[in-house]
Amino acid sequence: MSSPENPASSSTPANWELRLYVAGQTPKSLQAFANLKRICEEHLAGEYHIEIVDLLKNPQLAQGDQILAIPTLVRRLPEPVRKIIGDLSNTDRVLVGLDLRPRTREAAK
Repeated sequence: MSSPENPASSSTPANWELRLYVAGQTPKSLQAFANLKRICEEHLAGEYHIEIVDLLKNPQLAQGDQILAIPTLVRRLPEPVRKIIGDLSNTDRVLVGLDLRPRTREAAK
């Protein structure tokens, strides 16, 4: 798992700033990162920046974003801040949570 991740060139500011909180390289943490990377490549190609925060190395960083469970994805930009808890395997739920897709009856389940 690399940190930070940014497929856009460093001279171009990312439109989407995402922070993924994990606790080490557990299977669930690795799955969350892989799912996030796939979703970003499909829906935000070249317009995002992913920061990985390992709470085993920096536990004090959990307080700033009020992290209560891991893995947790925090969308810092665009505002408002949004949080999604879990391994991000439900693509529709992640897209709704990030405001990339409007809420539908199927996504709400």
